[in-house]
Amino acid sequence: MDKAERLIIHTVQQECFSQEISAIKKDQSLPKNSSILRLNPFIDNEGLLRVGGRLQHSMLQRNEANPVIIPNKHHIATLLVRHHHDRVKHQGRHLTEGAIRTSGLWLVGGKRLISTIIHKCVFCRKLRGLSEQQLMSDLPEERLKADPPFSYVGLDVFGPWEIVTKRTRGGQVNNKRWAVLFTCMSTRAIHIEVVETMTASSLINALRRFFSLRGPAKQLRSDRGTNFIGACNELKLSPQDANNTIKDYLTEQRCTWEFNPPHASHMGGTWERMIGVSRRILDALLLDVKRPQLTHEVLVTFMAEVTAIVNARPLVPISTDPEAPLVLTPAMLLTQKTGAPPTVPNNLTEKDVFKSQWKRVQILANNFWTRWRKEYLCTLQGRQKWLVKKTNLKEGDVVLLKDSTAKRNEWPMGLVEKTYPSRDGLVRKVDVKVARHQDVKTFSRPISELILLVTPSNVDI
Repeated sequence: MDKAERLIIHTVQQECFSQEISAIKKDQSLPKNSSILRLNPFIDNEGLLRVGGRLQHSMLQRNEANPVIIPNKHHIATLLVRHHHDRVKHQGRHLTEGAIRTSGLWLVGGKRLISTIIHKCVFCRKLRGLSEQQLMSDLPEERLKADPPFSYVGLDVFGPWEIVTKRTRGGQVNNKRWAVLFTCMSTRAIHIEVVETMTASSLINALRRFFSLRGPAKQLRSDRGTNFIGACNELKLSPQDANNTIKDYLTEQRCTWEFNPPHASHMGGTWERMIGVSRRILDALLLDVKRPQLTHEVLVTFMAEVTAIVNARPLVPISTDPEAPLVLTPAMLLTQKTGAPPTVPNNLTEKDVFKSQWKRVQILANNFWTRWRKEYLCTLQGRQKWLVKKTNLKEGDVVLLKDSTAKRNEWPMGLVEKTYPSRDGLVRKVDVKVARHQDVKTFSRPISELILLVTPSNVDI
């Protein structure tokens, strides 16, 4: 084994340091562009090139004071790094480099090579790999349209809250209630409906109440909650046909229902943000009411107050200009009420406001959409995070699926079966095939829930 090791290292050094070895044998200076000039190398009695250095008179052993020089661009260096990286149980660059140096080897440019090997190590990616990211996508078309309020709606359920449903001599009977939050994708207004159960039937009733008050919608967006999927099936809005127009839905108006991938809460930030705001307002309202006294009627009243408060929030920074006192809020369009007279468009005069009520409503609506285009849309231009384009996941990539219910060592591996490029050509959603306990299943996941392990073009790592 020792003879084989010396023979391999000797052959590698002859291939990569032939000029330096020839100069040392002739007792000449090394070339100025040599990568080992600073190491003061010499050839030992076995014909191996070693580091000379300045530790000749130290008490260190030979391998520590004069390690063997290994070129970093040779395949042997890669094999040695992998071997010692495995011996230190896939720790970082510092421990791996220390193990290599302790074994009597000096890698020329070893830090960069070790970092490259660790970056490609599948085992390290399993232990510490980061989830995939991609450039933040453009805003969907429905968030940029000046359509009537609640034409494009995002919805989600939050809760529950315990309420008193019946009082008896022995005490009281408590039940739970949930709330369905509907948010307009363009005006950012919200509407809240209280439901008794987390079933498809309760959700359908909430949808019927919502459409009765706010009118039919063109599109619904939500996550893949079981109650949403059930309601979608009951209403003949199949998730597989979410991109097609489906008829026979409550009214003659056409409506579609689109679902985000599972575990992709960041794709529903439009309504997730509103749920957070509503929760904080509701918590403040509930401080004034003792929990045993919370009834269904009180909860519905609170939800109405929460809706009013959220819809009265400013959409843009408040101006300090005294000539522009109006604050742009969703309630301006929903209630057609403002604290000051609105700006009159060019096609209508101030006299028209007092002649016909419909003209006043039209003026208020035009005023909202004009300011919405000029003041609000520009605030959506910048990206807050995910600013750089990353390499797309491809079919055949081996990935690790995140599982919040299991330890990282138990996370399943899967194979990317299908990718779904967005309009900009970047992949943010994929189908992953996973084999577990002799069962093969396919899951739809966002890339933020995946960790890339191996790509088809780099299977030798």
